[in-house]
Amino acid sequence: PHSASSTTTRRGTMSRCSTINVTTLAGRSEAVEVGPSASVGDLKRKISLLAPENQRLYFRGALLGDNAAELAECGLSDGARVNLVAAMRGGGFSPGKGKGKGDGGKGKGGKGGKGDGRGRGGKGKGDGKGGKGKGGKGKGGKGKGKGKGKGGAKQVVVKPHRHEGVYIASGKEDVLVTRNLAVGDSVYGEKRIAVEEGEGEEKTKIEYRVWNPFRSKLAAAILGGVDSIWMKPGSKVLYLGAASGTSVSHVSDLVGETGCVYAVEFSHRSGRDLINVAKKRTNIIPIIEDARHPQKYRMLVGMVDCIFADVAQPDQARIVALNAALFLKNEGHSVISIKANCIDSTAPAEHVFAKEVQKLQADQFKPLEQLTLEPYERDHAVVVSCYRQDKSKKQKTS
Repeated sequence: PHSASSTTTRRGTMSRCSTINVTTLAGRSEAVEVGPSASVGDLKRKISLLAPENQRLYFRGALLGDNAAELAECGLSDGARVNLVAAMRGGGFSPGKGKGKGDGGKGKGGKGGKGDGRGRGGKGKGDGKGGKGKGGKGKGGKGKGKGKGKGGAKQVVVKPHRHEGVYIASGKEDVLVTRNLAVGDSVYGEKRIAVEEGEGEEKTKIEYRVWNPFRSKLAAAILGGVDSIWMKPGSKVLYLGAASGTSVSHVSDLVGETGCVYAVEFSHRSGRDLINVAKKRTNIIPIIEDARHPQKYRMLVGMVDCIFADVAQPDQARIVALNAALFLKNEGHSVISIKANCIDSTAPAEHVFAKEVQKLQADQFKPLEQLTLEPYERDHAVVVSCYRQDKSKKQKTS
């Protein structure tokens, strides 16, 4: 009797039309009406904010990846709120060896000869023995068939992002990338993309690294539409809370050889990894010290253009202010990642963010913008501020 009633309830929920509220990171929203047995694919087709193939839908932090899945099975009901993100995730693809699951050499050619070997994997040289033969993964057998494999990756085109030093790689999926300063080296297992530029003898290979927004608050802020990160090639950046150097390595790529990243990390365990990253990137200066005591490393750090802070401490605003007083130039900028739970786990996230902004204002910071990091991080926000802004300029502009 119990299972019968629960089945009836579930069917009752799915038997009427529902309204799904779709919200973008930029704040645009759309109410979409769907039928009782609508799938994720049906919902995407009804959203007018973005083309269906460019949509990534998130519900309660989870990606709705299966287009054939019914909305009710994914836990969506009437009035559910879904986050819409453009297809620029930090997943990856490699432009080289496609290893499709292909059918191997289904060609009619003999053992060698010119069998047509149309295996679907990579550039398979299927030997045309029929069946699923030796060409299974497109690596081919002994035949010379020149089959055009469908498993090879799509041609990748790299375009500059509006933030200088950051790029977008367009292939099977759009991803955020930075130009690799240490060619051939992956810091945290991220994908690398090699692109040829120029023509003839001047053709050169340039390597880019995929920047995963689920592993980096700064990448999440960029994809969230932050107006400016105040870092560019040649900038000097003080990075507080560098951890193992995941995001620091991308900032190192971004500022380039003419820039400099002072990476401060308190944990000795993470500090060892950070030092190993810095060995291959000469523009990173690792500092294994407590950011609460900036006077201990004042001889190592010069004046900087920007402070990025991801220290996840209750007194984070004070830590940033202490470092800014010693190292941040007048009218320099700070980019601070705030984790609400680390400051006050009992108060609503919005109240925590507002209090942190007030603390920054008391320390001569003028907040310029604030945005949440949904759907990449839960209850996180990034606050961008200007330090010791010139009041005469402010009056002129007003």
